[in-house]
Amino acid sequence: MVAHTFRRAEPPLRLTRRGRAVVLTLLALVACAASAVLFTTASRAAGDPATPAPTITVRSGDTLWTIAAAVRPGRDVRDAVGELRRLNHLTGNDLQPGQVLTLPRT
Repeated sequence: MVAHTFRRAEPPLRLTRRGRAVVLTLLALVACAASAVLFTTASRAAGDPATPAPTITVRSGDTLWTIAAAVRPGRDVRDAVGELRRLNHLTGNDLQPGQVLTLPRT
């Protein structure tokens, strides 16, 4: 004689009202954590505005050309000079010793 074992068919998973509330709360927490990670990553990529921009104090004999060449080595110095002028709202090329210039973020 062959012994048969019978299993009772289990009903599908049912959640009580409290169980649904717990699942929804966990999903909301996961969504908040994911958005926090994405926001933090995006702000780092955009350059965190809380971090002050680098600056340089002009010394006697400094020119926009020499500062641009030092700040952006390997790039066309004319482009770097233009970038410095735009960042610092300069209309000419004259610099005064003690003047503080904002440098581009790298």
